[in-house]
Amino acid sequence: MRGATRNRAGTVAAILYAAVIYGFIFLPVIVLVLFSFQDGRFPIPPFKGFSLRWYGELFADRYLTAALVNSVVVAVISSTVAVTLGFLAAFSLARFRLPGAGFQKALIMAPLTVSYLIIGMGLLITFNQIGFPKSLLAAGIGHVAINMPLCFAILYSQMGDHQANVERAARDLGAREWQVLTLVTVPMMWPALFASFFLSMTFSWDEFIISFLLTRFDVTLPVEIWNMLRSGLNPKTNAAGSLVFGISVGLVLLLELFVLRRRRPS
Repeated sequence: MRGATRNRAGTVAAILYAAVIYGFIFLPVIVLVLFSFQDGRFPIPPFKGFSLRWYGELFADRYLTAALVNSVVVAVISSTVAVTLGFLAAFSLARFRLPGAGFQKALIMAPLTVSYLIIGMGLLITFNQIGFPKSLLAAGIGHVAINMPLCFAILYSQMGDHQANVERAARDLGAREWQVLTLVTVPMMWPALFASFFLSMTFSWDEFIISFLLTRFDVTLPVEIWNMLRSGLNPKTNAAGSLVFGISVGLVLLLELFVLRRRRPS
């Protein structure tokens, strides 16, 4: 009886602990989303009726819609480049004996240990020295710099010996190296490639510091939301934040679907 009572008490304590942790994490997001649907002018309690008014004003704001499009374009293009570069680097270091391979891997992974502020400032100084203007292109380069090491780490970890054996068999059957890469390796790696792409998209979509430092007139959505917050609280900023959160959750769910499908036994 005592053992059952202790187990029950432990279960209750674990549930309460999990509730506190998840509440601490998600309560601000819940409040943000809730007040984005409030009909009142000020996003403060009490809640004054359900309305989609602020989402309508959000999509009617040309600056916000332009920033939304900019964020999507930068995220898609920078993620594609990051995955491509990460895949090529992972394939080269996993399949060929290159001089200083360990050092090269450490060098590629190094940006993961550096804060975005330092990377952004370094890129800003470098671009200023070479006369490269602040722009969405500059921000996209910054996003590639922070996401490519992550893509490399994911893809390199998925390049196992069984894939190398299939690639070797394809070469024995007369396939050229580019055919092995595009017709054998890429199809076998597509779950990891898609997972890397969606994770990179998520980080690029939410990224603020590098986008803030490297853009001027054409900005991404997080930077535009920050500009709106400078003038005070506004339900439209709640709607914009909820939109960012919703898209981020969607990307993470897509990532989970590909990861779970990869792990599912055949």
